[in-house]
Order: sequence, then structure tokens, then C-alpha cells
Amino acid sequence: MILITGATGTVGSEVIKALLPAQAGHLRVLTRDPGAVFPDGAQKVVADLGASELAPVLDGVHTVFSITHGLNIATHDHRLVAAAQRAGVERIVKLSVRNVGHDGTDPITTLHRAGEDAIRDSGIGWTFLRPTAFMSNALNWAGMIAGDQVVYAPFAAGRAAVVDPADIAAVAAVCLTQDGHNNRVYELTGPEPLSPADQVALLGEVLWRDLRYVEADPTGMVAQMVSYGMPEEQAQAVTELFRSTMEPYNSEPTGDVTVVTGRPARSFTEWAKAHRAEFPTPDAVQDAAAIEESR
Repeated sequence: MILITGATGTVGSEVIKALLPAQAGHLRVLTRDPGAVFPDGAQKVVADLGASELAPVLDGVHTVFSITHGLNIATHDHRLVAAAQRAGVERIVKLSVRNVGHDGTDPITTLHRAGEDAIRDSGIGWTFLRPTAFMSNALNWAGMIAGDQVVYAPFAAGRAAVVDPADIAAVAAVCLTQDGHNNRVYELTGPEPLSPADQVALLGEVLWRDLRYVEADPTGMVAQMVSYGMPEEQAQAVTELFRSTMEPYNSEPTGDVTVVTGRPARSFTEWAKAHRAEFPTPDAVQDAAAIEESR
């Protein structure tokens, strides 16, 4: 039995796709949302890593894919590890961040480092996946692209070898189901370093739109996340994590996706083509607004 925490998130949902149908009947997915719907073959368990009794969640589980986020990363990792020890779990594959291996000191990196330490000290077999920034973060620009075709985002000088979450999931699926990955760290990247302006230009080519990038103050990024309902302290921490794209190591691609999966990491252009429909056109936005106004 494999347990996936954070199963409704960007990476968790991709891992489920990568494991099914081969793991049907042997895949348990953890969510706090009683209404969450998962594909056939995945056994849903509703629980909270921060509050619930985890023994029933881990009963019979051999391997865990741990996705923890926000400002509770270390707390949730510690609770999960303690329960996994009691349950006899043999391996934990943790989704971490690339900054952990490069002396990052931002809040989220620090929390992930503490979580990794707890897993290492547990005596349970482990694998750490440390991706750089996700290509899917560009979806946060969809509204701006559909509006005035100008993307406002901070850290113009930052360049990251952004990675497709589906590639992270492909690596995770191998590490969860095959031997040879215990006590290994994989830094997961895409094939090329891209600045925000580079990503906007590539999106423009895929969407056949004349897009423009303008650097924004980081405080605007914080305000946007707060407007979506994120606590301000967490929004500040996420912004500091994004600031790490200014560090030289984040622009350096690795071959770890290929090492584990046997195929090249996908390019940003390939990701954009696969997600083209998630970037609405101005007409679609206007039509939706008109429908809403008529109600």
C-alpha cells in the first residue's frame, strides 16, 4: 500500500495519475476535504496531518509520498514520521525544495530542512525530491494574460530551470514503486533556465498572443496571495521562496529527471502547449463576465 498526502495538490494529483491504474487497490490518498473526488482505484481517507489520529491512515502502508506545505511543514512531517515509525512504514519519499541543498534560509526552505532531518533520523528509508520552481506557477498569470496581455511579476533578474509538475510526479512514481532509490536526493529541474520574461515570451508564442512582461514589486505578489485567502505570514514566506530564483544555482539544470525516468525533462513550451486551454482568451473572459452580470 502506498499513501499519498497532499493528494489534491498540483503534484499530488499528478502522482495519482502516474500510479494508476497499475497501483489500483494499493493506493491510499489523504485529504482534509470530505468532498474531494479521486479516480477509481484510489482509496480516499479524510484526515488532517496536524490534528487527526494517523494510525488508521497508515495501517498496512509500506511507502509514503509526503507532501506538506505552508507554515506547518515541519510539524506535519514530524507527526507523520512518528506515526510511520509506529506503523512499520519502510520508506518515505518527501517532496522538498531545491534550496535545502544550497544553504537556503528562507522560512519554507528552513521548514523543509527540518522535515528532512526528522525523516533521516527516523530510521525509515527515505528519498528526497527537491524541485526548483514549477512551470505551473505561470497559471497565476492567466487573468492578466486574458486582460491587458501584460504579466506583472517580481524578480525580473531571476532565472530558474523551472520543472513540469508531471515530471516530478513521474520521478515520484518510480521512487515509490521501484528499488534503488533509498537514501537518495534528486534535484528536479526542467531543461533550461528561464526568466519571467522568457516564460512570458514562450507563452505568447504558444497562445498566439502579443504578451509583455513588466517587473512588479514583491509586495504586490504578497497582496495578491492574501487576496486569494492565504495568511499574510505564509504569503511573505512564499514570496521569499520565489526570491531564490535570483540565486545562481536555480538556473542550473540537472539531469535527475532523466536519471530516474529514462526520458528527458519536458520543456516549458511543451508544458504550455499541454495547458493552453487553461489560459482563457479575452473573449472568454468577457463572455463569462456578461453571463455573471445577467444572473
